[in-house]
Amino acid sequence: MALSPIQPRPCTDPDCRGQHAPDERVALAGSLCNARGAQLTKLRRQILELLWESGRPTGAYELVEALKLKTSRPVAPPTVYRTLEFLMSQSLVSKIESRNAYVPCVHPERQNDCLFFICSDCGTSVELEDPRIERLISENAAIIGYRPTRRVVEVEGVCRSCRAAGAAGK
Repeated sequence: MALSPIQPRPCTDPDCRGQHAPDERVALAGSLCNARGAQLTKLRRQILELLWESGRPTGAYELVEALKLKTSRPVAPPTVYRTLEFLMSQSLVSKIESRNAYVPCVHPERQNDCLFFICSDCGTSVELEDPRIERLISENAAIIGYRPTRRVVEVEGVCRSCRAAGAAGK
């Protein structure tokens, strides 16, 4: 796959709700990796693209199958897990712990912790940044002498679309 002609731009809107084109975000990921001295290989890019295309938390074995369809070549699960580890190390992907699934980070150029809202009906997730929650976690950790190394905040519920569909079906 040829590199995207899209010019990646970091998001400067602090109230952004992640309304970015996936190809712009993948291009930004490549730019960030270059700046960090890391390499966004073809496989890493493909997995990141698949996560963006999915639009919901996606498991590693789903990615194995999607890659097989996309490339017409089998890819072993350990290869996908290593790729996901790299993408997480570069803050390009987050793991949704409750689902053992992965989502692309909407703002990998920011060093913020995120809050994930996950719909228990349709499985979609929405990533939001909220500095108040980040600050609260840091303050509480400091009070008990704890040094967090990773923060994952997940809220499960029912999204607006599923609630509307449920109300329409009644």
